[in-house]
Amino acid sequence: MTDEPELAARTMLRQGPGLVVLTGPPGCGRTTLLRRIAAAVPGPVHLGGGLAMLATVPALALSRAVRARLPADDVPLLAEAVRSRVRGGLLVLDDLQYADPATVAALPHLARSIRVLVALRTPHRLPEPLATALRSAARAWLPVPPLTGEQAAALVRQTAGGLDDATAAAVVARAGGNPLAVIALARQSAAGRAPAGEDIDQVAYAIATALADLPRPARTALAALGLLGRPAAPALLGTGAADLVTAGLVTAEPGGALLPVSAYVAETAAGLLDGSARAEMHARLADLTPPAEAARHLAAAGDPAAAYRTALSAADRAHGAERCALLLFACGLDTTVDARVRLAAADAALATGRAPDAADVLRPLAATTGTAPTDLLALEAAVLRGEALLQAGDPAAARETVRAVPDTAAGAVVAARDRVLLLSTLATEPMSARELADKIAIRHPQPPPGITAALAAVRATHRLPGWDTALAEAAGFADPLIARWSSWLLVEHLAAEGRLVDAAGAALRAAETAGRELAYGWQTRFLAAADWALALHGPDFPPALSWDGVEGVLRRAANLTDLALPAQARAYATAATALIEADTGLLAAARARLDGVAAHPAAAWVAREAAWLDGQPDRAARVPADAGTGLLAGLHAITARWAAYDLGEPGDPAIPVDLPVPARRTLTAWAVGSGLDAAADSWQPVALREQIRCLIAAGLTGTDRDTAVAALLRAEELADTAGLTVLAGRARRGLRRHQIQRDTRSPRSDGRLTRRELDVLRLVAAGEPTRRIAGQLGISAETVDTHIRASMRKLAARTRTEAAALAFATTPAGPQPLDSHFGSPFDTHEDGR
Repeated sequence: MTDEPELAARTMLRQGPGLVVLTGPPGCGRTTLLRRIAAAVPGPVHLGGGLAMLATVPALALSRAVRARLPADDVPLLAEAVRSRVRGGLLVLDDLQYADPATVAALPHLARSIRVLVALRTPHRLPEPLATALRSAARAWLPVPPLTGEQAAALVRQTAGGLDDATAAAVVARAGGNPLAVIALARQSAAGRAPAGEDIDQVAYAIATALADLPRPARTALAALGLLGRPAAPALLGTGAADLVTAGLVTAEPGGALLPVSAYVAETAAGLLDGSARAEMHARLADLTPPAEAARHLAAAGDPAAAYRTALSAADRAHGAERCALLLFACGLDTTVDARVRLAAADAALATGRAPDAADVLRPLAATTGTAPTDLLALEAAVLRGEALLQAGDPAAARETVRAVPDTAAGAVVAARDRVLLLSTLATEPMSARELADKIAIRHPQPPPGITAALAAVRATHRLPGWDTALAEAAGFADPLIARWSSWLLVEHLAAEGRLVDAAGAALRAAETAGRELAYGWQTRFLAAADWALALHGPDFPPALSWDGVEGVLRRAANLTDLALPAQARAYATAATALIEADTGLLAAARARLDGVAAHPAAAWVAREAAWLDGQPDRAARVPADAGTGLLAGLHAITARWAAYDLGEPGDPAIPVDLPVPARRTLTAWAVGSGLDAAADSWQPVALREQIRCLIAAGLTGTDRDTAVAALLRAEELADTAGLTVLAGRARRGLRRHQIQRDTRSPRSDGRLTRRELDVLRLVAAGEPTRRIAGQLGISAETVDTHIRASMRKLAARTRTEAAALAFATTPAGPQPLDSHFGSPFDTHEDGR
């Protein structure tokens, strides 16, 4: 093995959070390299890994690493549980090819906040989406290279020092750089045996010849370990366990369980058994292992009927993801599967978020719906499969699946059918959904919760009177899936209407409920949505929210982005944080935070807005294809209008449909060239920053000088009060265009920093160059340099960076509004300079 992968892995893991993946074929030394890297990286190490026979046990690899039971039903919650235990340590997972899907899916989340080192054997059987996500999340994907000639020769000498040069060279040549083959072939040569023929796999031959020297009980015990795919108690392995310990082929874990030094050696030992012997051993292991594991051994032994019965028995005593896995396993066996078991498996899969699996397991039953319309189980399967397809994001297939369910079916089945038909129509043909909703409402005069929630969704989409009350009622249903889904619709529709405070309140209530039920994924999604609504609304939050101002929003949203989150929650939290940072002048921090965030209308708008604030209108002019609906669509269009104005180009006169009143009035005023000052007033209860932008636009485009100056002065006052530094600078530049000049010199009487000097140093601390500081504060580059020199003199600093560090060493930590009063060391001049 060369040392490049080791050096690369050590370097990356010392730099901070990230995922490093070591890959290679069996016997290449992945595990050895993994442990060597882990020993060289500072900090505590949490070592775990996958096990072959227990590959479907949820979160087993991570549970072994942190020595705790983990919540496997919710991937973000699983990742957060691991992160909270590992923190500054190193998470190490061996044999990732045997890990369950939840473990693999959690790794991209974990890689954002902790250091993760894993080994993955190739070829592997990871599902393609998981493998792709893993590769995308990895900071380094490092194949373990074969040994060089020198390294292989050194290993031969270390293993069998008495070999002559010619024999050692033959071993090196035949081993092909595989460490395991080198060791086994060197031992075989030292024992005086002839090398194998050219047509025999070298690694398999090396292991086979090495194992041939073991007593039969030891070979049987090692084969049993290979079939188990996990550590096992010595009593389960029989009398051969002691010989394996003596031979150094197994090690003892805490508690006494024996683990093979090389999983591949144990697997190869199992592979040396002939078919009948392997089946017999699986049957024996089924008698010695718990039901969940025994079912898989019975299946491997060729007894699917017994495996089916055992899996169902184990499922009766399991819950959550484990129950789901057992039921799906039973349905996949080559035996007669009861229709009720398939329905139970689909229910469990939907409850654990495995909608595609739920749809697949019901396919045999749903296929009979058209030919046996009176078969109740087939009809139940059809509507359940339709729900699964709908949740999996295929509304067209969902509608087609339930279409054959007749009106004469049982009431609950017809209601489930109508729910799927209505929601799939709403997703594909929103205008047709209203007519269908009226028909369904007549058919179900006392609708069950599922129908009620679907009808509320239609009313909300079309903004029918009382839509918010209907969704709020659906959000209070006992069924948690319907309640959370309805709560989320309520939050998003309220935000689209511009009712940001109401949206934040609904989100906080839903987050509290989800938190009590340990639904971490939903809880963080609601919290992030609340932070986004409040960040966009601006200061003066209602006391009823018990929210602690912009600083609190920034702190919470920034903290959320450091956790393992669902994609939608991360997008909202990132957008909230970046918007506050950009508006307060921390544009470099906002740009860095937005880099790489998943595509989302809110994050996309903040990225365009930050570019516009940074004096790059060309990067803000183009509205993305997915600009969202309602308020977000309006914000995207307004930013595009501003970019066109700055570029001296005509703006797009098209105005998106279904906008809240302030956005529609603003875009109309831009289109006709008047009325922006009136449009600004409509923003006052919605979003302060947009009110300020409207006032600035009125001041820049108005033809009456007195009215324009009044609008700009009001914009400057509001922006300064709220700490919106960049917009305040834009207002001041507008005032200069109208020849409004005021004394901006800094007081020098007692050596205190002025607020303007403090504003400049804050942007210096954020890494902004002079040009951007000037643009954000609405002053010239020469004035920026003057403020920096004055600050350096007052603070006795040798560089601008040192001045910034000294200035904020006594300033309250964290991004503060730039109009804050910083106490006696700083002069808060009344004109904000």
